[in-house]
Amino acid sequence: MEILILKPGREKSLLRRHPWIFSGAIKSVSGQPQAGETVRVVSSGGDYLGKCSFNSESSISGRMWTFDDVEVDKVFLVSKMRIAINMRKELSLIDTNNSAIRLIHAESDGLPGLIADQYGINLVLQFLTAGAERWRNEIIDGVTELTGIENVYERSDVDVRRLEGLDERTGLLMGNEPPDKIEILENGNRFLVDIKHGQKTGFYLDQKENRERLKEFTQDKAVLNCFSYTGGFSVYAMHGGARSVLSIDSSLEANMLAQENISINEFDPFNLEWITGDVFKELRLLRDRGIKFDVIILDPPKFASTSAQVNSAARGYKDINLLAFKLLNQGGTLFTFSCSGGVSRELFQKIVADAALDAGIQAAIIGHLSQGSDHPVALNFPEGEYLKGLICKVQ
Repeated sequence: MEILILKPGREKSLLRRHPWIFSGAIKSVSGQPQAGETVRVVSSGGDYLGKCSFNSESSISGRMWTFDDVEVDKVFLVSKMRIAINMRKELSLIDTNNSAIRLIHAESDGLPGLIADQYGINLVLQFLTAGAERWRNEIIDGVTELTGIENVYERSDVDVRRLEGLDERTGLLMGNEPPDKIEILENGNRFLVDIKHGQKTGFYLDQKENRERLKEFTQDKAVLNCFSYTGGFSVYAMHGGARSVLSIDSSLEANMLAQENISINEFDPFNLEWITGDVFKELRLLRDRGIKFDVIILDPPKFASTSAQVNSAARGYKDINLLAFKLLNQGGTLFTFSCSGGVSRELFQKIVADAALDAGIQAAIIGHLSQGSDHPVALNFPEGEYLKGLICKVQ
């Protein structure tokens, strides 16, 4: 096995069990390991630190499989996957009211670059790194053995694969081709999901617990759902007794599917309105018309994937939150989110605070939100907490 030697003093993060090795921390690598190949990791003094998948094309050149001196093979990977899946079972995250769940959450489950989502009788896999890609066949076999699910679809069509020197891949891996729309249950609500073309693996599973929280605030309220996608928050707002819901998304296809989701949950469409357009522009038009809301949800797509994009992302978050505060009635509630990994929770809170200041309103944080418990955050990998949310009350 090839050996990766770190520069002096660069082993500190690994001693804290952080799973990433950046290219700048590497002194040398013996031989010429192929992309995703497992190599031994040692300090500059020769002390054993663990085993990682190596990829010279990525700025994160090493991703740790283990900090122990064990063999990395199918048995090892299946053991890791079993631990991840059993944790979800112990937490009772899938039951008669919930048929969709994230089973494996990459680094936070000790499996860098691997995502596995269950949608009823279908599994959707993402292989995001060269290491996960190298073990794809063993992973497919292992996850189907553990779950008993035979229909497996791949959605490795994400930008991060290009950073790994990998082409995007999608398509059926095992079993039957999924239909264009799969029906799932989430907290008893029915949703139609397009796992072949939808965002992420088809649905924003990470917002499940936050959608449920929204219901506490929507009884007899006028609700605005921005970046509404297929209407997740809109369905929950109606379930919470909303008087009216206006949903805005740039995708006509998403809006059409959202309307189907309203229909299959048997809500009266009379008090629902849908706008297909740019959210920034539409918020300005609502402001200029003097329209106000009691509850506003801001759940935008990722504005910053890297630290280099933080400044432009901050401007975007500031803009939409400023507009939202201006559209809220006195005593209104704002659910605002950032899923940008490059924007920290502290920075996001500062951005929202600055937006409130510029809007000339007083607001208080009455709740902090994050991704659901099936998207865990390993203590040794704080970067795993990518979803940040605040519930703000206008005073």
